[in-house]
Amino acid sequence: MPSISISISSISISIFSETISISLETILITLMYLVLGGTYLLVLPAGVYLYLNKRWYKASSVERLIMYLFVFLSFPGMLLMSPFINLRPKRRNLEA
Repeated sequence: MPSISISISSISISIFSETISISLETILITLMYLVLGGTYLLVLPAGVYLYLNKRWYKASSVERLIMYLFVFLSFPGMLLMSPFINLRPKRRNLEA
């Protein structure tokens, strides 16, 4: 049966008579990379998409350049999110 022992400086996991010891520093660095990667790939592109959706038709030329800069910087995350986001314009009501 797997057993886990935790001390202040490391975590030891025993599985099938094999003991794996992971230092606390390694775990913290891994968590930091996961948080920063998730922010870069999910949070920043979502914010850019929302901002683009709200300001696309009202932006000045300088603001549009800044929009393009953020699209360029967060391009991998935008590729990940693009299948799930619909930015088509809203349908107009035409009365004859």
